[in-house]
Amino acid sequence: MVALGVGHPIPDGSIPEQAGIGLRPPHVAHLLTTLPPVPWLEVHSENFFAAGGEMIQLLEQVRAHYPISLHGVGLSLGTAEALYQNHLMQLQALVTRIQPGLVSEHISWGGVGSYHLNALLPLPYTEESLSLMVERVDAAQQRLGRTILVENASTYLEYTHSTIPEWEFVVALAQRAGCELLLDVNNIYVNSVNHNFDPLTFIDAVPAALVAEIHLAGFSRKEGLPVPLLIDSHDHPVYPEVWHLYQQTIDRIGRQPTLIEWDAHIPDFAVLQGEANKAEEIMNAA
Repeated sequence: MVALGVGHPIPDGSIPEQAGIGLRPPHVAHLLTTLPPVPWLEVHSENFFAAGGEMIQLLEQVRAHYPISLHGVGLSLGTAEALYQNHLMQLQALVTRIQPGLVSEHISWGGVGSYHLNALLPLPYTEESLSLMVERVDAAQQRLGRTILVENASTYLEYTHSTIPEWEFVVALAQRAGCELLLDVNNIYVNSVNHNFDPLTFIDAVPAALVAEIHLAGFSRKEGLPVPLLIDSHDHPVYPEVWHLYQQTIDRIGRQPTLIEWDAHIPDFAVLQGEANKAEEIMNAA
């Protein structure tokens, strides 16, 4: 389908290779009232699992004007327990209702049995966990009837028995499961500081054809520790170091749909638009 123009519906909901914004509740009214020129928006899937109510109705109104990407944080693909079928069923219903351009989740786990943590916990990078993740991603794709994206997560510890570098694990997962990658450039930078590796090693290891979306966000620095620790807090503008890495990423893999994430201490919508404009400038100059 041909785009009808920024701020108007794209009938097939496809996500353009432009900079979008993560839509959070404080900005919904402004968005629907003014219809600002934003190419696309991303929301957290779990916020809209209710079959009725104001939240899903507002999302349907937004979807009438903008392409939507659904980004999940709770499917816990890497859990040692069975895949959360009820969660997957609710995601399937939301996908059917909203018809998003992209659907994504994290390379992480967050629960065991009836216990679910509000966290994206790291996996050991081993052949065993890789096989488990391939199985889970395949099951999710079969249930949803579509290819999904998986995102490299920020991590604050490493497992001593990991045998595969993170970047090799991420690429192998996408290749074996037949999924695509949501490359979070901020997370790559955060992990490179936390675990002492060159972030370009990660970027250079990822085949461009596997990448379908990029995330950018701001981190926080934890002081008072023996070594620096960066936290993927999503409560700051994108830092210069991450902008530089993003530019190197775009030079390496080309234009990609790029999202500005901001989840705490949320500023005015215009601030997010300014961040998205910076990403556009980098893509245009590549």
